Amino acid sequence: MRFEVDSPLTSHISQLINMNLIVLKKNDFIDNENVILKERRFKHLKRVNKVKKNQELSCGLLNGKIGKGKITTISDNFIGMRVSLESDPPVPLPLTLVLSLPRPKMLKRIIENITSLGVKKIYLINSWRVEKSYWQSPLLNEDQLEQYMILGLEQSCDTILPTIYQKRFFTQFVKDELPLIAKDSIRITAHPKAFKKCPSSVKNKTTLVIGPEGGFIDKEVETLENIGFSTCHIGQRILKVETAVISLIARLFL
Repeated sequence: MRFEVDSPLTSHISQLINMNLIVLKKNDFIDNENVILKERRFKHLKRVNKVKKNQELSCGLLNGKIGKGKITTISDNFIGMRVSLESDPPVPLPLTLVLSLPRPKMLKRIIENITSLGVKKIYLINSWRVEKSYWQSPLLNEDQLEQYMILGLEQSCDTILPTIYQKRFFTQFVKDELPLIAKDSIRITAHPKAFKKCPSSVKNKTTLVIGPEGGFIDKEVETLENIGFSTCHIGQRILKVETAVISLIARLFL
């Protein structure tokens, strides 16, 4: 997935946060070490970060190395930088996240946040309590999803895009694909009605399944348990999905 977009969403977000790392793409390069930044990144750096000529900034090539860029030019519609990229990006979490498709507005925030945390493999799945209309959302288009992933990379100083898979048939996915996906990993289903508390600080390869608002129905929990998933909770409080996702990842790895 490769794209650049200047949308009302990203323009709004750009007014709220600094860009901790400039994510570069191959078509930004005009030679081996010089880049030109336009549109969203140009506006953000000029208006929010208020950059100046000769200032050094953190930058990295999408799905590649990280380093520094020195601003050489600031014009009315672009910023030029000379870059040197020599360092590896942060180590990803050893986590595969399987998430029942949430409401589209919530999905945007979740994708950005879990990208910031270093999750690199995400499966969006159907379940009984997922509204069918959610699967028709334009936010599920690859370019839209990449938009929110890049915001997460910029926030966390990372360059490696997660891979997102969309699976619309719960039983078929769980029985036919998930056993191989979860091979040699700790297998956890997060469920508010579980009796066992979720483990903490596991650090090892883990496959985490999280249900929709209201949780999985009993039959879905049973289907997951039949392939070796342990059903766990994270406390007495019932959390929104976007809160539960972050809480679970933090408990398991951070």
